[in-house]
Amino acid sequence: MNINNFMIGLERKHPGEQEYLQAVREVLESIEDVYNENPQFESAGILERIVEPDRILTFKVPWLDDEGNTHVNLGYRIQFNNSLGPYKGGLRFHPSVTLSILKFLGFEQIFKNSLTTLPMGGGKGGSDFDPKGKSNSEIMRFCQSFMLELWSIIGPETDVPAGDIGVGGREIGYLFGMYKKLAKEHTGVLTGKGRNWGGSLIRPEATGFGNVYFAKEMLATKEESFKGKIVSVSGFGNVAWGAVQKVNDLGGKVVTLSGPDGYVYDPKGVSGEKIDYMLELRTTNDDIVAPYAERFPNVEFHAGKRPWEVKVDIAMPCATQNELDGKDAQTLIDNGCFCVSEGANMPSTPEAIEIFHKNKILFAPGKAANAGGVTTSGLEMSQNSLKLSWARKEVDDRLHMIMQEIHHSCVEYGKTGDGFVDYVKGANVAGFLKVANSMLDQGVI
Repeated sequence: MNINNFMIGLERKHPGEQEYLQAVREVLESIEDVYNENPQFESAGILERIVEPDRILTFKVPWLDDEGNTHVNLGYRIQFNNSLGPYKGGLRFHPSVTLSILKFLGFEQIFKNSLTTLPMGGGKGGSDFDPKGKSNSEIMRFCQSFMLELWSIIGPETDVPAGDIGVGGREIGYLFGMYKKLAKEHTGVLTGKGRNWGGSLIRPEATGFGNVYFAKEMLATKEESFKGKIVSVSGFGNVAWGAVQKVNDLGGKVVTLSGPDGYVYDPKGVSGEKIDYMLELRTTNDDIVAPYAERFPNVEFHAGKRPWEVKVDIAMPCATQNELDGKDAQTLIDNGCFCVSEGANMPSTPEAIEIFHKNKILFAPGKAANAGGVTTSGLEMSQNSLKLSWARKEVDDRLHMIMQEIHHSCVEYGKTGDGFVDYVKGANVAGFLKVANSMLDQGVI
């Protein structure tokens, strides 16, 4: 395999899809050796097949606002690879949604889901619809219109969407209600459902919990822990909320949160009622973090800036893709940060990752450290299939155990001769081998 030649061909087929191409290149660079050591992969065209989605559904979503005006958004569902199980991946409602972003997310999801050890394939979807500033009635009408196109290609054994940015419990409820009416069945076709009608405990917190659990395992390899550590977290949504809770549980102190408007620095730490206030911030739909500094004393708000300039021991980017660049990475290193664990999908740029690796710090890529959310979605699917509901502790224990197993796989495939663990390579190789071997077993389809 010649990576550059392969990427030239892929870029020619998919011009301008930078996020998708970035994600593919990262995986190819990690798996190059193992791919070349297994000629059966090349003869079966595994690479050419795995980088292309099985299918992409694109559709218009017309909806009426409260004044009776008609609006039209674009909707997407990308079914990427189902060699391990039903397509599984979230729906994102945000103005930034493009085909490239959803293809990058769906491609990442293949390997993330593989790492969980649960039977789930990879997929993604969403719309450029912006829930911000919309009434509940407008969001309901949009979700119902969206599901009118989506329902015929999803199902509990076919494709199981979940939430993502802009799609929380409210949106999942509206989507599920319409699916149930159209399909005439009450099944586990969506995850992130309400607790009263098939949802799982700790699902909203799960991605943040899983990120901290993974970082905990990394720290243990250096005989370190969260106890007494200063932590920087970006974002203030579900992932950040879960991460802040679990860092506090393990004795650490989170001193930053961020939004599109900037970041807040809280030297006393985000804990107690401040964690509860994160939920209030989200429900406003304003997508800004500045009110946190107005609500609590001795908190600084830094408009238009990112939290990576603050001196911390551990950094957890939990907001969005490419939010931490090479300059940010160097600042973290210069300030003594020795562990970075990604809570979002691909939040660090290639330049940032190169700097982390050059300085041999602990660095966990999103497809491993961010897997807690889809893991708990998979556990929700299991509960739905069994017609059971597990207690909070049982779900949390299962999540913790799976994150430990993911860490073990990353170490197994990522450990180098000098003892350094390249978690990016470990995650990519471990995830790829399971999918590639399954594709071999199932033939060229």
